Amino acid sequence: MAVLDIVIIVLYFAIILGIGFYFSKKKDTTDEYFLANRNIGWFVVGSALFASNIGSEHLVGLAGSGASSGVAVAQYEILASLMLLLLGWFFVPFYIKSGVATMPEFLEKRYSSSSRWYLSLLSIFAYVVTKIAVTIAAGGIVFEALMGIDFWTGAFLVVILTGAYTVFGGLRAVVYTETIQTIILLIGSLVVLFGGLNAIGGWNAMVDSTADGAMSLWKPMSHPDFPWTGMMFGAPILGIWYWCTDQNIVQRVLSAKDVDQARKGTIFAGFLKILPLFLFVVPGILAAALAKNGTIVLDSNDAALPAMVKQLLPIGLRGLVTAGLLAALMSSLASVFNSCSTLITLDIYSKLSPNESQEKLVRFGQLTTVVMVILGLIFIPFITLFGDGLFQSLQSIQGLISPPIASVFLLGVLFKRLNAQGAEAALGVGFVIGMSRFISTILGMEYSVGSWGDFIFGMNFLHFAALLFVVCTVVLIAVSLLTPAPSGEKAKLIKQITYEKSEKSNQYISRSEFLSYVLVGLVLVLWYLFS
Repeated sequence: MAVLDIVIIVLYFAIILGIGFYFSKKKDTTDEYFLANRNIGWFVVGSALFASNIGSEHLVGLAGSGASSGVAVAQYEILASLMLLLLGWFFVPFYIKSGVATMPEFLEKRYSSSSRWYLSLLSIFAYVVTKIAVTIAAGGIVFEALMGIDFWTGAFLVVILTGAYTVFGGLRAVVYTETIQTIILLIGSLVVLFGGLNAIGGWNAMVDSTADGAMSLWKPMSHPDFPWTGMMFGAPILGIWYWCTDQNIVQRVLSAKDVDQARKGTIFAGFLKILPLFLFVVPGILAAALAKNGTIVLDSNDAALPAMVKQLLPIGLRGLVTAGLLAALMSSLASVFNSCSTLITLDIYSKLSPNESQEKLVRFGQLTTVVMVILGLIFIPFITLFGDGLFQSLQSIQGLISPPIASVFLLGVLFKRLNAQGAEAALGVGFVIGMSRFISTILGMEYSVGSWGDFIFGMNFLHFAALLFVVCTVVLIAVSLLTPAPSGEKAKLIKQITYEKSEKSNQYISRSEFLSYVLVGLVLVLWYLFS
């Protein structure tokens, strides 16, 4: 890093901290602190949705997969565009109408208190061990690889700087800094993309240097990582869970001024999610091609992005791209700090101490954020000790438990007849089956070819997710029909927050509808062009 690069990075930190602390005035209510007083506009909502999703480990992983397998990994990003439309058009009206602040709270209103506890505890555990620690570790790696700063010093800097404005500013500080970080991230990624294309001689030269099928989004059903059947039927299940029911994501739309602003934000984020194919995956393909012709040295596929930054970019641009990487990890870290604090405060502390004042709940939320920072730092040694194996195992836990959660949310909004007994049975069965596969994988258990064990525990991860969703759906419906229907006040509440067909009063499509159709069309075009 040259002096100019360091100046750019310091300037980035100054801007982000300035914006963060500008919005850090005293918060007296939980709505102010955790939901930015529910008055955020669509541009900030959309930017925050994108930034809270994209972390440094995300960038490195996408580029690494691009280097090893081509564009197929971008299917997750493209499908996310459709999931965001599902969030905006289908789920958002019910979430905002219910007046909830958290996703577990919605489950309690729809089903029961035990469902709320299940999702709350599960989400908090997943945030601490799979998001906070991994993102902090990624920050340390970025500092060490690109700036020569010791890993622990870099990790500590990221945590302190991000935690500071998150603790005092709440969600408002988080979403506004995420807006700036999205812009910096996109600019930095464009610099890497054009730098790589320029070095190799353009798009066609890159395509000519790739292996057969590397530029195709569609892989055979037998493909170990990206089978087309898994991408079409399994990945959307995970997408519903992540984009439509995860607190870290949905909290952004809950902070919107109204349903219209929330929906516009999801559409905007949907367009942004088209970009990772070109900005994050293609640079990985470029890195592999440039390493092949000797332009750069690539030690491993996961080193694709750092190698491009260090070996291709000139002074100044190197600092800009590093700022983009730091923006990605800081935005992801800030969002999960705030969401985890929200769950602990509103779903656990306020349930155990229901008579606490709003001001005390806010103070507790700030204290919780500090605790999350400390826990994240404590857990980093375990991440670095076990390497990628532990990280992949923890991600597998999330994937295996997501189908039952997706089932109870999706069907719960669609059908009023479903009840608490059905939801609890589906969540329980899904958890047992999912964890059985996880334990089987960890223990390295082997099954004879053609056996039930081989069928259930040996199938592709995405195929398993689709199958588990079907099983949980059958259990949810069957148990609900075999037990009494919701009645009394619960039935009235369910009627208010579930789907009812309504007549469309306007014969012309709105701007939001038009843009949604454009986004769907864009997805179809990409599927065709990269087939």
